[in-house]
This record gives sequence, structure tokens and C-alpha cells, in this order.
Amino acid sequence: MAIATIASCGGCSPKGRDEPPASAAKAGSVTLTAAQRQKLHLYTVAESKFHKSIEATGVVDFDQDQATSVLAPFSGPVSRLLVSLGDRVREGDPLAAVQSPDFAAAVGAYRKALATAKTNRHLADLDRDLLQHHGVAQREADQAETDAVNAEADRDAALQALVSLNVSPQTVKDLQEGRPVLHPEGIIRSPVSGTVVEKLITPGELLQAGSTPCFTVANLSRVWVMTQVFGSDLASVSLGDSAEVTDLGAKNLPGKVDNISALVDPDTRAVIVRVVADNPGNLLKKQMYVHVLIHAHQESTGFLVPVSSILRDDENLPFIYLAQPDGGFARQHVTLGPRVGDQYEIDADAKAGDRIVVEGGLFVQFMQNQ
Repeated sequence: MAIATIASCGGCSPKGRDEPPASAAKAGSVTLTAAQRQKLHLYTVAESKFHKSIEATGVVDFDQDQATSVLAPFSGPVSRLLVSLGDRVREGDPLAAVQSPDFAAAVGAYRKALATAKTNRHLADLDRDLLQHHGVAQREADQAETDAVNAEADRDAALQALVSLNVSPQTVKDLQEGRPVLHPEGIIRSPVSGTVVEKLITPGELLQAGSTPCFTVANLSRVWVMTQVFGSDLASVSLGDSAEVTDLGAKNLPGKVDNISALVDPDTRAVIVRVVADNPGNLLKKQMYVHVLIHAHQESTGFLVPVSSILRDDENLPFIYLAQPDGGFARQHVTLGPRVGDQYEIDADAKAGDRIVVEGGLFVQFMQNQ
């Protein structure tokens, strides 16, 4: 890419003669004196290969692959909340206590199953001993063994029911050792380690087993940013492209494109592109609006012009000044594409070989407005 300085042009007045005042060489064109032209710098447009950086806006969401909705494992009214929003919890930590008839029924069923299994095993052992001394028939001893095995299976099933209700190991141990369990409460426990990001229940609320959402626990070290990409920019975005979340008042956060929606949003006509971003210090919060730069891995071809060549008219529309064969400078409105470093892509608004003003354009604009 070359930058040329205009030193002379055909048809200029002889050296030493006064230059005519600037005037329009043709409609929309500006003519400058030789001295004025020497202060301008031009850039020759040429086709370039580059990687686009697509600017997009996005909304932060939890990484749903690392966020778990905690449902009530049993029915009953909430008696106590044991955590607050923002608390960090480990797998198995208690989140809430519930006065649950399901819990009480499961405790009672396990206690009865324990007693029945113990009694039937004792009877089966006695019959086995009597059988050796011909005190009972073989059939009676076999039936006693069957009853004992069935009772032990019921005991194990009742224990599994307690485990599914997140009963504490201490409560199970108390039941197995025959100690009473006073005022049993069902405890909702965290299924994963993370941060409590949603609290959806209040004390006294009646829960329905398996259907009432109670909490959301999420790993916030990584989040999703749901960005909107429009039109032609979408063709440049591919899975695996690197990205940056910007305008956070700190250093940009790195990310990666990991999903491109197959559907167009009927309201915005945009396609949702999901960016997975690191989140050190929980800087990104759910529902936060952010800016995202997606760095396309796919190579593009087009015309790039320096940022300094872009001016704005009274309606804030971008334009450039094209050097004309007659020595004038014509205003050419352009459509700006993505910014690539200190250059903009322009859409077919110039062609290879065109020369545009990259330094001194404001002066040309001032002269045109005289």
C-alpha cells in the first residue's frame, strides 16, 4: 500500500504566477492550488486479504452446561433457608430445610424395614440351626430364608429412598443403631459445587416433589455471551473463532465461538452466535449488555482504506475524497464494513487504482463548503 504526495498536476499556472482561487472543476469536485495540493497525502486503493473483526452486542447468560436447577426432592412447606444469593457451596451442602411428610414417611419406612429384616434374619438363622438337629422340616427352613432375603431387599430399597431424599449420613446411622430421630426435616442439598445464583423459594412456601424449582447453582468461572450477528457478517463467522468481550473498564476477556444458531430472530433479523468467555472475578453478570469482537479465522478479500480517509457529512454519513483526472477531488459516499486495525473495509465504493485523500481531507471539505 503506497501513499503518494501530489507535487504537481497538468494545466497548473507557470511558476511565479498567482494561482487562481479554488473553484469547482465540475459539479461536486474541488480544485486546489499547487501549494495546497502539496499538503495532501493520497492513498492508492488496492485489493487486500485480511481477517475481519465483527463487532456485535451481546447479553451475558450462565453457562448452562455448568448451571444446575435444584428441584425439590420432596413435598412440604419450607421451614428454613440456609443460603443466600451469591453464597459459594460445595456438592452436598444444605440449601433449605423442609417439613416434609415424604421425608417422615421415608424415615418411618426405613425404620420398619430395618426391624423386619433383623427379625426375619434371626428366625432364618434359628431354623437353619434347628434343621441341622432335625427340629424343623427343610421346607420351613427354606421359607424362613426366603422371608429373610425379601425383608433385607425391602430394607435396602427403603435405604435407597432415604438417600434419594438427601437424608444425612448421621440420620441414617442413628436409625441403624436404633436411636430416635426427633423432628425430622428434609434437607435440600446442592447437587454440584458452585455459586447460588437464583433463590426461587421463601419460608412457608409449599413445595411439590420433583417439580418445584428451588435454587440455581452455577459455576461462574465461565459464561455464555449471546451475540447478534447480522447479514453478510455471518458468512465470516465460524465455530472456533476467537472473540473478546470489550468495554468492561478493564482488560478484554477472551472467548470463543462455540455455537451458531440455525434460525433467524424474527424480530431483529439477526442470528444468535454464542460465545463462551472466561469470567475471572465474576466480572460478567447475567443479563449484562456487552460488546463483543469476533475475530474471523476465515480470510476475506476486499478494499481497505485508512481510518483517516473517512469523513462525515452534515447527515453524519461517511464519505471519502477521490482524486479526479482533472486534478480535482470528488466526494464519494461509502458504506463502512468492519474495522481492521487502523483501516476500514468499504463495500465496492472504490476500485483498485483509485487515489483517495488520507491526510488533509478536512481542508478539502472546508474548501468545498466555501
